[in-house]
Amino acid sequence: MALHLNLLHEEISQQRQRQRDPLKIGFLLLLFVAALMVVFYMWKGYETLGMKSRLAAVQAEWAKVEPTVTAAQARSKELTGIIATTRVLEGMVEDRFYWAPFLQTLSRCVAPNAQLTSIDGTVSEDTNSISVTIEGIAAGREPRSAAEELRQLLIDQLGQSYKNVKVEFKTLEDLDTLVMVAGANMAMARYVLGVTFDTTEAAPAATPAPARVPRS
Repeated sequence: MALHLNLLHEEISQQRQRQRDPLKIGFLLLLFVAALMVVFYMWKGYETLGMKSRLAAVQAEWAKVEPTVTAAQARSKELTGIIATTRVLEGMVEDRFYWAPFLQTLSRCVAPNAQLTSIDGTVSEDTNSISVTIEGIAAGREPRSAAEELRQLLIDQLGQSYKNVKVEFKTLEDLDTLVMVAGANMAMARYVLGVTFDTTEAAPAATPAPARVPRS
């Protein structure tokens, strides 16, 4: 049997050892990185589980509160509709023109020697103005003057409650018929008055400031 001697055994072993060291180091680094990745994913999984747990708790709380919130929202919509309807009705009532005060003022202006035969009035919603047509008969020595007194009195009285009051004759004509007033025959005149004014009440007149007395 032949005997072989390897005199370079130690050098060859050292060379092989040097070749194995980088592989070992790389393998160790790979294991370390893998361990870090595992720890990272485990931490993220733990955070995800915590977030899911909090989400489940919030959903459970919302499931308890949701019927109350839904009922409150429905009630809020209902109350909003009622309030809007109430405001519309209040506006209609507040902006409505009442004929009773006007007729009361008109009745105070009619003298005993005047008579109303027809009253026709309209309300303009666009301009908030009132138009009234008054037909009647006046009697007196000067029946036209009696009708004029009625016109002036209407201007004065209506001007205290309304704005932009206008009272004009549409027709003023003498009649051939005589009428007995206070035991005397009086001539008669037929008139038609056109009355217009705004529904807004007139602003109260400003009180004049007292005059200053000059110092001596």
